[in-house]
Amino acid sequence: MYRFSRFVLLVILKLFFFFEVKGRDNVPKKGGFILAANHVSYLDPVAVGAACPRTVHFMARDNLFLKPVLKSWLKAVEVIPLKRNSADLSAIKTSLQIVRKGGALALFPEGTRRTKENMYLNPEPGVGFLAAKGGVPVIPAFISGTYIAMPRQARSLRLAKIRVCFGKEIHIERGRPYQETSDLIMANIKQLSS
Repeated sequence: MYRFSRFVLLVILKLFFFFEVKGRDNVPKKGGFILAANHVSYLDPVAVGAACPRTVHFMARDNLFLKPVLKSWLKAVEVIPLKRNSADLSAIKTSLQIVRKGGALALFPEGTRRTKENMYLNPEPGVGFLAAKGGVPVIPAFISGTYIAMPRQARSLRLAKIRVCFGKEIHIERGRPYQETSDLIMANIKQLSS
């Protein structure tokens, strides 16, 4: 189901949003990694999932799993439900298992969508924690155009060029504070915007 969904979304993005991907070679061909990207729109997971050549596991807030049709699809593409505003040990454990077994996990360090495209929120320490505990590289990614296509309060889509740029992998030093690690990851994401 993941590959089929990715194909359909990729076709839609290319046809209607002039979709462009840069730095695809920076995505490891094998082994576990964390993909960390900026977050301004509900379209961001769609753009990252379509751009990444490997299957990516996402976390999504658990209330999205309350809608039966959406719940079925989220489970089929192996999205991890996450309880917001709490230390969700089940989601953390599942995420670490994925990367330790050689899978890819996508995270948005800011924790929520921003209200303005060119404004950044301070990253949460969770991405630093998962990167340190997972012992895998982090691939920064910058997404542009999704804010124009579907800003936070939008009720419909607008035409816009959507781009995803993958950066060079970051290796996390052991023992570095989690917040410091998250700040480093966010700084690398911001660098890709220029």
